Amino acid sequence: MFDSVLSSVVNFAQSGLVDLSWWGVVGTVLVLTHITIAAVTIFLHRAQAHRALDLHPIVSHFFRAWLWLSTGMVTKEWVAIHRKHHAKCETPEDPHSPVHYGHLGVLRFGVDLYRKEAKNAETISRYGYGTPDDWIERNVYSRYTWQGMGISLIVFIALFGVIGLSMWCIQLIWIPITAAGIINGTGHHLGYRNHHTEDASTNIVPIGILIGGEELHNNHHAYGASAKFSNRWYEFDIGWLYIRLMQAVGLAKVRKVAPALKLREVAASESEAHATLEAIITHRYRVMQEYARVVKATAKSEFDALKARAERGEIPLPDLRQALKDFRADATTLADAQRARLASLFAHSEALKQLYLKKQELAALWGRSTESRDQLIARWKAWRAGAEGSNIAPLQAFSMRLARYA
Repeated sequence: MFDSVLSSVVNFAQSGLVDLSWWGVVGTVLVLTHITIAAVTIFLHRAQAHRALDLHPIVSHFFRAWLWLSTGMVTKEWVAIHRKHHAKCETPEDPHSPVHYGHLGVLRFGVDLYRKEAKNAETISRYGYGTPDDWIERNVYSRYTWQGMGISLIVFIALFGVIGLSMWCIQLIWIPITAAGIINGTGHHLGYRNHHTEDASTNIVPIGILIGGEELHNNHHAYGASAKFSNRWYEFDIGWLYIRLMQAVGLAKVRKVAPALKLREVAASESEAHATLEAIITHRYRVMQEYARVVKATAKSEFDALKARAERGEIPLPDLRQALKDFRADATTLADAQRARLASLFAHSEALKQLYLKKQELAALWGRSTESRDQLIARWKAWRAGAEGSNIAPLQAFSMRLARYA
């Protein structure tokens, strides 16, 4: 009798109420961690931090409860830290910038950086506005942060036995690895860029499934208030799919998405110049990314010509790699040595000089907030005339494409 009872207790401790096969364990962990990812990207990130959508109270509270049980994160803290990241991106005040902490530093110590900033009362007060402040938030979720994870540990072990401890640990570290590490680290270090934003954000991969669409990080930094992270036809944001499904049954309401680029069949007429300028300003990050391709197309032939002249002894051999970095850098942050290198480069290449000047003039279109509409339109027309009157074929083609923006 005693042996039978002891055997039953041991079996229960080993397998719990639900006896899963190895693939059942893997599948369950993937589903649970994916729900956590969905809660972070849809509730914390898109709905709370950026107000890109409104969620039905039932959905919001489900996500709040789930995050309390699975991560112990406080909504106000997460939102405040993320908003500060956008406001101070890539500066020394950025809570988790790889530019200052290093890629591996953010990957390895992203959680520590988060906890350090969460203790900054000024950050929480300044950036944590508009987050839930009801009774359960004040008296349960924010007050007893680790107890939720303790409850989930008990549930995991009761349901799955000893293996439940490992499942709980994986669930616990999933957000620190994917969000605090991969997105905040790799998402500002490696990948491709659709938009020439002022920060170093990148799209890690075009298919956003594993981290709920957060993989499309450069797209998000270009249009922070957009509920949809995918921009190109080949990009997929599973978080946006879930939002659309919830919207279809009345559980979500999208407030804003990134504007789609529209092109006219022909260049804008005189009366359409203002609409074209507005479209250029709206899509300014994409405009500068496309301009970078113009520079790349022209720079290769120009650099080859400069190297040939240097080999013939006509000019000193410039540091072309460094010069190109200086060319791409923000003109307002250049040091004297960088300016001197560019001046030397431009003395031998009129085409590169024109490309550089045209880049600054183009950026000024959305940087001159004090000028009237007519003044900005006049600047746009002057820029277009200069670009199309140049002898630089890629610049001429680029100018004609901009004139079709609608």
